[in-house]
Amino acid sequence: MFGALSLREAYEAIDWPILIMLGALLPVSESVRATGGADLIAGWLSQVSSTLPPYGALAMIMVAAMAATPFLNNAATVLVMAPIAITFAGQLGYKPDAFLMAVAVGAACDFLTPIGHQCNTLVMGLGGYRFGDYWKLGLPLSFIVILLGVPLILFVWPLV
Repeated sequence: MFGALSLREAYEAIDWPILIMLGALLPVSESVRATGGADLIAGWLSQVSSTLPPYGALAMIMVAAMAATPFLNNAATVLVMAPIAITFAGQLGYKPDAFLMAVAVGAACDFLTPIGHQCNTLVMGLGGYRFGDYWKLGLPLSFIVILLGVPLILFVWPLV
């Protein structure tokens, strides 16, 4: 609009592999829901969390998203975990908003590996870090995200 970037430059700046991956994961997300995979995983999570208070169930879904992010991509984790979180919240009798936010926060907070997020990978070489170095700061930081994130999510998005 202001001429700072031409249409050609904007087109060339698009990260096509990521865009294609996200487009390909939309049907995967829907298939997790449609085939009953979300119900199965949410049922297992419900059984495990049956003795937990509501904030414990929310923390569990956040930790599950944090655990999936290193193997997928943060956006892909959200696409796969969202139907699971919605079903999980429904089985517990809660509104899904807080659970979806827990998935979003958990997926964005991969501090344990250099491969879960591109920023982690960028600083690895420049800082001279090794794979194991990410656990030293990443694990305490992950606990801080959970300890602060769960109450803040519950404050903004109540469960009922």
